[in-house]
Amino acid sequence: MKTKRTAPGGAASLTGRKSFLNTKANLRIGWLHTGTYSLTEYVRPINDQFRGAGAMDQAIFVGGGGDDYAEPQQLLLKYGNRHGLIAGATGTGKTVTLQILAEAFSTAGVPVFLSDVKGDLSGLAASGSPEGKLHGAFTERAQTIGLDLSYDTFPVVFWDLYGELGHPVRATIAEMGPLLLSRLLELSEAQEGILNIAFRVADEQGLPLLDLKDLQSLLVWVGQNRADLSLRFGNVSTASVGAIQRRLLVLENQGATGFFGEPALALDDLFQTDAAGRGQINILAAERLMGAPRLYATFLLWLLSELFETLPEVGDPDKPKFVFFFDEAHLLFDDAPKALVDKVEQVARLIRSKGVGVYFITQNPADVPEDILGQLGNRVQHALRAFTAKDKRELRQAADTYRDNPRFDTAEAISEVGVGEAVTSFLIKKGMPGVVERTLIRPPSSQLGPISKTARAGVIKASPLAGKYEMALDRDSAFEMLGRRAQEAAAAAAEAEAAEEDASAAEREYRAGRRFTGGRVSRSTSVRRRSGGRSDSIGTAFAKSFARQLGSKAGRAVVRGVLGGLFKGR
Repeated sequence: MKTKRTAPGGAASLTGRKSFLNTKANLRIGWLHTGTYSLTEYVRPINDQFRGAGAMDQAIFVGGGGDDYAEPQQLLLKYGNRHGLIAGATGTGKTVTLQILAEAFSTAGVPVFLSDVKGDLSGLAASGSPEGKLHGAFTERAQTIGLDLSYDTFPVVFWDLYGELGHPVRATIAEMGPLLLSRLLELSEAQEGILNIAFRVADEQGLPLLDLKDLQSLLVWVGQNRADLSLRFGNVSTASVGAIQRRLLVLENQGATGFFGEPALALDDLFQTDAAGRGQINILAAERLMGAPRLYATFLLWLLSELFETLPEVGDPDKPKFVFFFDEAHLLFDDAPKALVDKVEQVARLIRSKGVGVYFITQNPADVPEDILGQLGNRVQHALRAFTAKDKRELRQAADTYRDNPRFDTAEAISEVGVGEAVTSFLIKKGMPGVVERTLIRPPSSQLGPISKTARAGVIKASPLAGKYEMALDRDSAFEMLGRRAQEAAAAAAEAEAAEEDASAAEREYRAGRRFTGGRVSRSTSVRRRSGGRSDSIGTAFAKSFARQLGSKAGRAVVRGVLGGLFKGR
């Protein structure tokens, strides 16, 4: 007879380590008290003798499997950085699975970053309640899978690229780099080459690229000096420069102006823990951001690459240092060039040695390129519906990636599991894939569904980061520097013109005689090149270009275009 597994002791005894006897497996399993006020049964030390080893490892309790759903399905924390996949059709329970995994990693002291596409995940900041309409269903499921259900809040920090539903998130143009910007702007190969030239010029001339207006003003300069730049870097066409400027205008209209700038996000602010040692859950408000899907995908890819470049190697830690959930992962790979996909694969393969676990959330595993899919060791597959021949092929392909369970057909199970149920497989000893299992996913401890705007504002106000990112900075950068150069060139040209006008006829004749070279002399503010001398530097070429153009209406328009934005922006 099966003995129901419950945690012993009343509320007064919920401190320290508790244990109970699992008579079905004839195995003693320890339980940790990891919550502040209640027994949170997420992180369990489990006996490795069950897996043929000899030590105690911590594991995340995901749900119950087996014929009667009483066998615990667990994700070993030491394999939490081996990445994972949460897949399934709309409405099958992916968001709840993401929520319980975020709770579990936080309880284990692991900071988490996730994007809230629908607004539902803000409930992590509030405790679930016995008065909730799903409490009865949660209690029944908890009894089925052997869980002592309890509710709790979690340490949450809200972020928002637009600064409306969380602390503003910013990155500089220089940090984003030409590759990701080209992906964001959907540039052609020729246009990407010109963007790379602009970044090279900025590096060589010490022009900080912080926000959109820095890049826009630099591209104006590149267009004006295309002749000099083409000799060094290859053809620079005004058509390509103009195409990039139009793409930047679209990005600006989508509200990305606030994202590019300073203060830039400090990665250390994502790695915080609370007083109880629980990892901070960083939630990116992505409801509005999904209206600009390329900006969404590019930002998350940039953040992932920043983690990869910044964090030190840690080898194989006992638990991850950070876990990154990439929701709507198909947006990253849709129409992505192979070079970008290769870089994502490289990051996914190498970042695990830095203690970072990456979990992709998408509707169909086929949305993730095969080379990257092969890196995802921990998998939760919710239901897939097969209505067409293509759907059936993809369903079978998804089933073929799992280690077979002789008790059922994996493809049939994937098509039959209900809401809140999934086909799961987690890494076991030596990193081997576990046998696939039908699993009832455990209920969350935090609130299911969004919190109110008032409650959200309270969480933001009480955040330890409140006030750090709210005020944007606009320090001296490429826009201001190029503006000053334009002003200086315009002033020099105006002074020379005025001096020429004021000079007497005799003085002009005298100067003309002193400068006679055998050709006709005309009034000019142009500076004569030294024959046989070295070519002008790009900085000198810039000043000369402005000086030559100031006598025309087009030249004056350029000056006003560069400086007008400066005055309006301040």
